[in-house]
Amino acid sequence: MYDYAVLWDWAGFAVRWLHVITAIAWIGSSFYFVALDLGLNRDIPGPADGEEWQVHGGGFYHIRKYLVAPEAMPEHLTWFKWESYATWLSGAALLIIVYWVGGELFLLDPGKADLALWQGIVLSAASIGVGWLAYDGLCRSRLAARPSLVMAALFAMIVAMSWGLNQVFTGRAALLHLGAFTATIMTANVLFVIMPNQRIVVGDLKAGRKPDPKYGRIAKLRSTHNNYLTLPVVFLMLSTHYPLAFATPHAWIIACLVFVIGVLVRHFFNTVHAGGRAPLWTWGAAAALFVAIAWLSSAPMGGEAEARAPTAIEARFASAEGFAAARDAVIGNCSMCHGRDPAWSGLHWPPRGVVLETEGDIVRHARQIYLQAGASHAMPPPNAVRMTPEARAAIVSWYRAGAG
Repeated sequence: MYDYAVLWDWAGFAVRWLHVITAIAWIGSSFYFVALDLGLNRDIPGPADGEEWQVHGGGFYHIRKYLVAPEAMPEHLTWFKWESYATWLSGAALLIIVYWVGGELFLLDPGKADLALWQGIVLSAASIGVGWLAYDGLCRSRLAARPSLVMAALFAMIVAMSWGLNQVFTGRAALLHLGAFTATIMTANVLFVIMPNQRIVVGDLKAGRKPDPKYGRIAKLRSTHNNYLTLPVVFLMLSTHYPLAFATPHAWIIACLVFVIGVLVRHFFNTVHAGGRAPLWTWGAAAALFVAIAWLSSAPMGGEAEARAPTAIEARFASAEGFAAARDAVIGNCSMCHGRDPAWSGLHWPPRGVVLETEGDIVRHARQIYLQAGASHAMPPPNAVRMTPEARAAIVSWYRAGAG
């Protein structure tokens, strides 16, 4: 039974690996095409909307863009869609593995909302799906003719979502779900808007009809939104590894400011790629916001969380054979860093927000303790504490007894 924890952790690692690879492919192609479109030479005669000569890997590439499509449909046409779909599907699988199956540990915060696990999972899924519906309705409303207002309304939606998620989930889960909500908008834009519009254009060309340029304009608007949302999504995905980002009552504000930073940075690169004067002020504004984020992360954390009754799983580990020995091993080797006020010099917060001071703390993090200090020797760092084989064996024996 104890091998289940190891295998499940490896499954999560494999899905995370896939998610990162597909995300690199999607973001890379997205950034490339935005830069290509903005940098096209449009001072050329002919039906093309612009062209560009590029060199890479020892070869030269001559690229032309047609505003709608060429007169003759090419036999070979590459569609860029699977990078987006694979990124979302692998991300959804990772969310299920970490935040649904491991929901009692990573998803729910009883100090914020007293929810059953199934209720948290429903809210998790609903926050992602409803978010897309609200955004899509916004883009199809009368505001669609004013892109700046659409972006402002989208930011207001993000602020509301960030605050709402933080009222229910753990800080780590709240930021991750905000990223999942935003990533869903991006993939749904590809699946439900960009690709269908392109298929309409291709279908018209094959039937000998003249395509309506509006489909291209709509697709480009959604693609532009995706371009500006990319950097914040990457930050939110990485934030789960940094307690200074998620383990603070100001995490929802930090997340909102990151979206502003992402827009500023993309505005700089989009302007430069379009041949305009580099707006260097964007870097100063982004740096100032990042300093504000760093300050918010170290602002007072507030009072202690309210005590709560242990879950059934926690109660089982607390009564498992060998708990006393495992508890002594953890407190003797881990609590100096994983304390509410860490004793280790240079640490102001427990690593990854994990506190291991009391029996309740230990049973709450039983699986993590087993994986980090029992099944592997990842913790504690060897230059901090030399944990004995006997102490590790005590942790392994206790976890197996509780999990079995």
